[in-house]
Amino acid sequence: MRNYEFVTVNVFTGTRFAGNPLAVVLEAAGLGDAEMQAIAAEFNLSETAFVLPPDDPRHHARVRIFSRTAEMPFAGHPNVGTGFVLASMAGDPPDHYTFEEMAGLVRVHIVRDGSGAIAGARVAAPRSLTIGIGIPTETVAACAGLAAEDIATLSHTPLVASVGTPFVLAEVSSVAALSRAVPDTGAFRVAAGQFPVFEGQISLYLYAWTGGDERRLRARMFAPLGGTWEDAAAGSAAAALAGLLTSIAPGDNLALQYAIEQGVEMGRPSMIIASAVKTGEGPVSASVAGSCVRATRGTLEV
Repeated sequence: MRNYEFVTVNVFTGTRFAGNPLAVVLEAAGLGDAEMQAIAAEFNLSETAFVLPPDDPRHHARVRIFSRTAEMPFAGHPNVGTGFVLASMAGDPPDHYTFEEMAGLVRVHIVRDGSGAIAGARVAAPRSLTIGIGIPTETVAACAGLAAEDIATLSHTPLVASVGTPFVLAEVSSVAALSRAVPDTGAFRVAAGQFPVFEGQISLYLYAWTGGDERRLRARMFAPLGGTWEDAAAGSAAAALAGLLTSIAPGDNLALQYAIEQGVEMGRPSMIIASAVKTGEGPVSASVAGSCVRATRGTLEV
């Protein structure tokens, strides 16, 4: 019997048992691919992170991220949570961590509160914004259980965007319409068959502007074919959205920040601070930040 220590943490929140829960398996060397996938399924969270020795000694760790059904190249809340956990457990943590991941190198900046205590992390997406294929409005509406007129298309039509992991991004006409959304698994299966690029899994990120501050939003994320009926806080999707919105904003040199509320309909309110930078000469880069609270600690027997 092999034993592995784990910690669970609530990410993108300062309140225990709110936000997006994450399991972090520490010193996971020795676990095989199938074992990691089985452990992620056992935790039954949107993602589980496994911390391994880095391939390059100049980096702090190799981090592998698994959803309930598959390994992911990059995800936001696992990186925020893993950085927070490692820094909280270190006697003298660095200000930054560099993680090796499938999508590339991920830089994690540790965030402290006014008293100097470790409070969370900010994660730079490993890739610049890429915009992929457009998705028909009717397809998005069917997947979300909404009417076609609930999908707003003035700023952009539904499309695929990524800063490490691809998402279908679509604006919804109002927060009320967003709250009515219910994923239709059958419609997701039809869409996955129509668009082979998704390899059988579609992650749909819906958002609506909340009014008042021009850069405050409410969002929801559905990926039922991957085992996540709804995600409480999708950091990599929020980073992709920040990149997209910044890319279409007027001006050539911009650094914009967005406050994205998610998880409200699930009873796990989360707050993601997503930022993006664009210049006239280069690609759009994005990052996400948030607070964390440790929830549990234990030992896995494998």
